[in-house]
Amino acid sequence: MSDWQSSLFGCFDDFGLCIITYFVPCYTFGKNAEAMGDSCLCCGLTYMFPIVHLVAAVSIRGRVRQEKGIVGGTCGDFFTVLFCPFCALVQEAIEVRGDRLLSMARE
Repeated sequence: MSDWQSSLFGCFDDFGLCIITYFVPCYTFGKNAEAMGDSCLCCGLTYMFPIVHLVAAVSIRGRVRQEKGIVGGTCGDFFTVLFCPFCALVQEAIEVRGDRLLSMARE
């Protein structure tokens, strides 16, 4: 088991991503979902509906955690998404982007 590459409040580790997420969170959520194998457009649109976005965000966060072997649980994911949604999105984006950058460097 491991931990996140960036802390929850490490939103400013990637300032550009932080700004995009602040103004267009549905885009960042869609890209995170796409990295997990879902449709970017459908998930991005889902993020614009109250309550539904919480279920979708907890689901994607849990899948990111599971795929990366990160310690945590559904309850923690729920409270993270509920109380710090933008930080959670940036943290997930940094996590899934890290693998893409590594695979591009290896090629």
